[in-house]
Amino acid sequence: MPSLCPRQQHLLRASVIAVPVSPIPAPPARLSPLPRAPAGMIGSLVSLLLIAGVTLAGEALALHGNDADISMLYCIPVIHAGTRYGLRTGLATGLVAALTYDFFFVPPLYSLAIADPSHGVSMVILIGAAAVCSQLGAQVQRQALAAQAQADRNGALAGFARALMGVNRRADLWPLLAREIARLMDVRTVVLAPDPPGEGGRRLVVKAAVPKIEALDLIDGVAARWAFDTARPTGPGSDSMAVSEWHFAPVLGGNSAHGVCGIGRDDAQPPLSPEQAPLLASLLDQAGLALARIAAEEDMLALGKVQERDRLRAALLSSIGHDLRTPLTTVLGMLRAIHPENPAQRAQLDTARGEAERLDRFIANLIDMVRIETGGLARVLEPVDLNEAVTAALDDLRRVLGAHRVVVEVARDLPLVMADPVLLHHCLINLIDNAAKHGPADGAVTVRARAAGEGLALAVLDEGPGISAGEEQRVFGMFTRLEGSDRRGGTGLGLAIVKGFAQAMGFEVAAANRAGGTGAVFTLLIPPGNLRPVDGGDSDGREA
Repeated sequence: MPSLCPRQQHLLRASVIAVPVSPIPAPPARLSPLPRAPAGMIGSLVSLLLIAGVTLAGEALALHGNDADISMLYCIPVIHAGTRYGLRTGLATGLVAALTYDFFFVPPLYSLAIADPSHGVSMVILIGAAAVCSQLGAQVQRQALAAQAQADRNGALAGFARALMGVNRRADLWPLLAREIARLMDVRTVVLAPDPPGEGGRRLVVKAAVPKIEALDLIDGVAARWAFDTARPTGPGSDSMAVSEWHFAPVLGGNSAHGVCGIGRDDAQPPLSPEQAPLLASLLDQAGLALARIAAEEDMLALGKVQERDRLRAALLSSIGHDLRTPLTTVLGMLRAIHPENPAQRAQLDTARGEAERLDRFIANLIDMVRIETGGLARVLEPVDLNEAVTAALDDLRRVLGAHRVVVEVARDLPLVMADPVLLHHCLINLIDNAAKHGPADGAVTVRARAAGEGLALAVLDEGPGISAGEEQRVFGMFTRLEGSDRRGGTGLGLAIVKGFAQAMGFEVAAANRAGGTGAVFTLLIPPGNLRPVDGGDSDGREA
């Protein structure tokens, strides 16, 4: 018989030992569900089973005399436990694997004594491998959890963005925002916004809440207002108003806050955890983009209405002007051709001609306004003498001026002005007519031209009540008649036409109250580039 190695002899002696076998108990009639074991216990059991399997495999290899690399087999349960179940289970598995290897395979066998130091190194390697693999496994697990959280956050944001695409009104945005934040973050939510929208000075009102609430208490309301005014978070987790029950964050649209979103919890936990902060910020950013889109759509809708109104107004003005011009020209011609037979008829004809001429000027203003708005205003600049231009305008307004005293202060040595004669004539007529209309019946109307820096200032002054403070620019608007000033009567077209014609010629127009008395002064500012010098002359201050 061939000789046996020590391991084979030991196994042969152990095989003759009788092992009592107990009968297998019958299963119970009804099994109750077992409680789920903790993850650490499951990992320990799996590791022990792997160690047992590796030990059996090592025994099989040792029976064939190949025990050189058995220690490497124990790296399998150690690496598995370290990467799958964490540091504690990995170190325990490494220690058990090292002791098992020492007990079964390191001489003297079936003893924990170590005769050869190299076997001690193998045990240290097993424990070190458990520590290293545990750290690597924990790092990979953290990265996987972070990637999963990022994927979940991106999915939530994508779903919220899809929902926002169907929202076209602010009233629909606030409930959607409250519901999504409450669902994704498992918190109470409240959304507040000014009423009416777009007016930051108005009080904040609750637009939506989950669960529904009507209003906040005083401290929470102050915290929400602070977040809205400063466009910064307030409440727990921020650097201000930490006494509030809610954490408030502004909903920004563009560079300003359009609303405030508050989150809170029923328990004593902080409303916003560090892990939830990026998700909340992203949701509010998406809501802000939706607000900017809604605001742009509202502006486009308002602009479309304004453009449509302006188009209809221009068409109406053009139709009225051209349809009335022909019959009015006929009426004026007939009135001028009639010769009165007595003073009473002369007075009646003068009155009729005056009203017809006033109506003619009104229709001319309508047509000129249409030309300005449609861009069909043609201009031909040529040298114009201001004395002649003022005299021509006063001559056309003889009946309008009536008992008004007209003072002309235009120096004769002023340079010529490069202007369109027709447009300048209309500007003067409207300015002088405006001064006569809003001044007293026997008041003075002054036309003055003086040097203003390197340019000229052509002004018309009246003796009326003047212009209300802050209305100096609005008085030039179309159909503008200001209450509390001398700009209440008329159609509101004359000064708008003056501004349009002046800008077409390169001039500027300004309105102000007289410094030395009651009344208003309207000035055409002529830049130096529109002046042409002439020779000689003297100053002229006269009455017409």
